[in-house]
Amino acid sequence: MTKSGATKKSQSLSEPKSAPKDDLKSLPMPEVEKRLASSPDGLSQDEAQKRLSQYGPNEIEEKKTNAILKFLSYFWGPIPWMIEAAVILSAVAQHWPDFAIILILLLANAVVGFWEEHQAGNAIAALKAKLANKAQLKRDGKWISLEARELVPGDVIHLRLGDIVPADARLLESDPVEVDQSALTGESLPVTRKPGEAVFSGSIIRTGEIDALVYATGKNTYFGKTTQLMQEAQSPSHFQRAVLKIGNYLIILAVTLVAIIITVALFRGDPMLITLQFALVLTVAAIPVAMPTVLSVTMAVGARLLAKKEAIVTRLAAIEELAGVDVLCADKTGTLTQNKLALGDPFCVNGIPADQVIFNAALASRADNQDTIDLAVLDGLKDKDALKGYDVVHFQPFDPVHKRTEATVKGEEGKPFKVTKGAP
Repeated sequence: MTKSGATKKSQSLSEPKSAPKDDLKSLPMPEVEKRLASSPDGLSQDEAQKRLSQYGPNEIEEKKTNAILKFLSYFWGPIPWMIEAAVILSAVAQHWPDFAIILILLLANAVVGFWEEHQAGNAIAALKAKLANKAQLKRDGKWISLEARELVPGDVIHLRLGDIVPADARLLESDPVEVDQSALTGESLPVTRKPGEAVFSGSIIRTGEIDALVYATGKNTYFGKTTQLMQEAQSPSHFQRAVLKIGNYLIILAVTLVAIIITVALFRGDPMLITLQFALVLTVAAIPVAMPTVLSVTMAVGARLLAKKEAIVTRLAAIEELAGVDVLCADKTGTLTQNKLALGDPFCVNGIPADQVIFNAALASRADNQDTIDLAVLDGLKDKDALKGYDVVHFQPFDPVHKRTEATVKGEEGKPFKVTKGAP
């Protein structure tokens, strides 16, 4: 009993620490700092290097498929096998025109399918492009700028207006910040995040600046788990199952008929060459030689049209799958949006013209902040030069307490006045 317990204890001491778990995004901050063996002062460079070798770089591992093996995979399957059998039988029977036509169709299907999927690009690479490349972090008590891939759990990072959050982190003490999570959730409007709350890799800081404690990097982040699910989602589509079913049926039919022909020919003593020629005719007739090529070309055209609308098609079979959708369910915001806000028709009281309402709202907006509401209001101005004669002396950005923006403006007469936009 004692020996077994000692062995178990020895093994647990020799094993590396497990990666931070999901509960780190909701535990009290003192507990998070204790688990990560860190503090608002950050890590030392030596400790960071140890953790980098333990947890790995802060990046999403991409499964790369050998291009040659990928191309050869288009020659593997029930229908390709039948076409390849027809090619061999044509060569044996020396029917060279049939041999050439069938071989060209076989190669055309493989080339079209491989090239279109290659052109479509990799969705994981497209998602990785949204991640931050640089990060400002504290090492040995000093602020430095490093590649985002160098981040490790326990690092303290500084987030400013416009920064892409490089890893999952908990916010340290400061004023609340506005975070754009549209890339992750589809929500067009920024959300308020207070000290102690979590921000996720890939989101963008829209207002404010704050320090944060990293608790998850790479594949352990919310963003990383999403992309991992994309890589693992390789179940056969309805289209692929239908084609396989047709292929299996035709294979069984062709093999059965050829076996009957050869058996009868041997029983009757017919010449083997004539028997093979007859078997070839039957096999070619039973095989939909052009079907894979026609299907690949049709779906490739669809993929090109979607590509023009900036949609990423990783597998051509997904085109048919999407076309078979009867009901598409989305949440209240509709994640299939352009992530843009548009200004509706203003509601006015006391005879104030709509243009005047939009003009005053535009004075209380700032394009530099890239705030989605401000940009929508500014786009609603009919005369883009209307603001030129006005000087904004002081601008108070939106904050979650007052829930409005305010601006002190000097008009063309030089007299200052105030405008506000937001909650009454």
